Parts: sequence; structure tokens; C-alpha cells
Amino acid sequence: MDWVRLAADIKAWGQALGFQQIGITDTDLSEAELHLQNWLAASCHGEMGYMARHGTRRSRPAELVPGTVRVISARMDYFPPNAIDAKQVLAKPSLGYISRYALGRDYHKVLRRRLDQLEKRITFAIGPIGLFGYRIFTDSAPVLEKALAEKAGLGWIGKHTNLIARKTGSWCFLGEIYTELPLPSDAPESSHCGRCTRCIEACPTRAITAPYQIDARRCISYLTIELRGSLPEELRPLLGNRIYGCDDCQLVCPWNGFARPTSESDFTPRHGLDAPRLALLMAWSEAEFLARTEGSAIRRIGYEQFLRNVAVALGNASPGDIEAIMALGRQVEHTSALVREHVAWALNRQDTIRIGL
Repeated sequence: MDWVRLAADIKAWGQALGFQQIGITDTDLSEAELHLQNWLAASCHGEMGYMARHGTRRSRPAELVPGTVRVISARMDYFPPNAIDAKQVLAKPSLGYISRYALGRDYHKVLRRRLDQLEKRITFAIGPIGLFGYRIFTDSAPVLEKALAEKAGLGWIGKHTNLIARKTGSWCFLGEIYTELPLPSDAPESSHCGRCTRCIEACPTRAITAPYQIDARRCISYLTIELRGSLPEELRPLLGNRIYGCDDCQLVCPWNGFARPTSESDFTPRHGLDAPRLALLMAWSEAEFLARTEGSAIRRIGYEQFLRNVAVALGNASPGDIEAIMALGRQVEHTSALVREHVAWALNRQDTIRIGL
């Protein structure tokens, strides 16, 4: 088998399937493993116990999938077309901000389907050599996807810890194929952040504690998506109107000036969630939540957690916002203790802001 030719074909097939870039790397992640161990030791992962549960299988691909010698890393850009400008939404307290990656179809399903198709092309090309071991991942297992993508030459990990591609910025999803095929590896991308610290300065909760260091316990994406219980009271005012994730560090990144809206129809905003009115969201029944988030990554947080986030955002709305106060008032006796707690906090905050305390 001509492995160099096969690697070139894999990259061409990947682009034909809608990926913006395909790279190939070996499995040595020793540097990233040390960074991960230090991060876990500092408890920066918060309640994300799964980050530590798998031990070195996350940083040693062959321990997760025996026989793995190469990783095919794929990048698909997602910046949503026709979405209302993110900065405009953040500037209007009556609207809810949802991270741009979650406005369309759940990316896990989109990438998985395309990687399945790519694997079938590889299997067909292998032909007489026979079957080969492989496994596909789309943020669905203990995989250091950003470290692998960086080694595969798809970009570099920026100071905000997201992957940045030189030509298209950081608005991208990643997926991987672990394989036994001895394909030639690509050269890693070097960092081009320079002295820029815009992402660090823009973080609303100061979760980026130093370049390339993030404390998830303060990160709005962690708080609104991963944290299941009560939100820390001291951080609630800092969430503003962000109800699912946060993009502030990406919105200020100069490299995202090169980003272009995706042509993937699956990532087009659905149900007006690119600029929804918070009061209307607070009135959703569970059935409405499930219907409006069908096929979306948003559904994973569940109805109660969604209302928890919306309640905090309404508490952060403009002082004396009658619409916000009325929306909260209708949920004072909600069946969920979690929702009731955050509704009570939000109403009290509205009163505090109104009288100027």
C-alpha cells in the first residue's frame, strides 16, 4: 500500500465530505498529558469527574483503542450563517445568548455521520489488504481532541485553550478516527497568538487565569452546561444574559476576523434561538423545551437547568424590567426547587438593582 498516496486521498475525501481540513498525527501526547495532570491536580475541572475517571487513556490513544498508531483528525467550521450578530445579542439584556455552536443541529450527529462516510472510503481503498482496526470519536469519549488536532497541523491551541486555524479562526468542531494504519504524520502548527491577550481580558468571569490556563469552575460554558446544581451566587451577576455557553473569548480573537459563515445547512440557526426573548423562554413548558431543542445540543442540559440559566439572565436584565419581573413571578412556585431558588435570587436582584443598592 502506498501510504503517502492514501493519506493524500483521505484528505481529499474529507474535504469532499464537508470537512475544511484533515490532518494525521502519531499518538505521542506526553506534553499534553502533563498539562492535563497539572490541571486536574489543581481541581480546575470542577464537577467534571469524567475528566479524571479514565486516567491515561485520554492522553494515550493506544490505551483507549489497542493497536492505534495514528489519529486522523478532522476540522469542520461551524460559524452559523444568517445568525443575528452575537455582540448585538449580548448588548440587549432582554435577549438570551446561546453559544453559536449550539444554534443548529447537534454537531455530534453531523460529524459522526461524515466520519462514518470517510471511514467507508478508506475501507474501500484498502481493498485486498483486508479490514483494519479503527474507532470514530466526536467529543464522545476520553480524547484530547485539541492536542491531537494541533499535532496534526489543523491549528494551534490559543491562550483561551481553543484551537485556532490560521485561515478560519476558532469557530470549528473536531472529530477523530483512531486507526492502525501507518499513515505519514503531518507537521504540527506553531502558535501565532504572539503578545495578544484579548481573550484573557474579555472573559467575563476571569476564568482564563493565565495564557493557556482555564479554570472551568469559573467558565460560563461550564457553569451553564456542565454544572448541574446551583450556580455560585458570586458568579451569577457575571453571566449577564448568557444562558447556554459563552463565546466572548472567541468574539475578540483577531484570527476570527478571517472566519466565514459555514455552508453546512445543519448549522443554520433554528427556532430563533440566535436572539430569543428571555421572558418567552421562561414561559416554556417542558414539552415546548423538548420540541424547540429537538436535534440540538441544548437539550442535553435538560429543562430545569435551562430555566435555571434563564432565571439568572432575567435577574441580570435592565433594572425594573417589567417583562422580566412578570416572567419570573410566574415561576415563583415552579415544581423544581432548583428553578425556584434561582427565580427568587433573580427577583431579589431586580429589586436590589432597581433601588440602587
